[in-house]
Amino acid sequence: MEYGKLISVTGLSGLFELISSKSDGAVVKSLEDGTVKFASNRVHNFSHLESIEVYTIRENVNLIEIFKAMEASGEALPNEKDAKAVKEYFKKVYADMDFDRVYDSDRKKMVKWLNVLKANNIELKLTEVPEEEEETAEETK
Repeated sequence: MEYGKLISVTGLSGLFELISSKSDGAVVKSLEDGTVKFASNRVHNFSHLESIEVYTIRENVNLIEIFKAMEASGEALPNEKDAKAVKEYFKKVYADMDFDRVYDSDRKKMVKWLNVLKANNIELKLTEVPEEEEETAEETK
């Protein structure tokens, strides 16, 4: 399973692998319990993990940078239900995070998601765009 195929679905807890997309929604597989379900885009919004950015006191960073800092820190992950412990954890692990604009619920979600990614042995790696596509995209600008 690739990091690039993972999505978050509003209204549904956890992370999902995008199995297929349709005009009226998507078929997704839960990384936590393996259930496959259809999520209608009339009810849910979908966010690819690769496209999620986190506010910092400098420029926004991709969520994967936060995950990598969390792994590299060597700090034990806090209980995701303890907002104060999670905030203190991120002050040690990623001090540049904008704690006024990144809500407690978002920080808790990052801890939970990293646990799910580790449990599923998912490599934290962005999808690379082949050079041919990059050149074509630059030429059309």
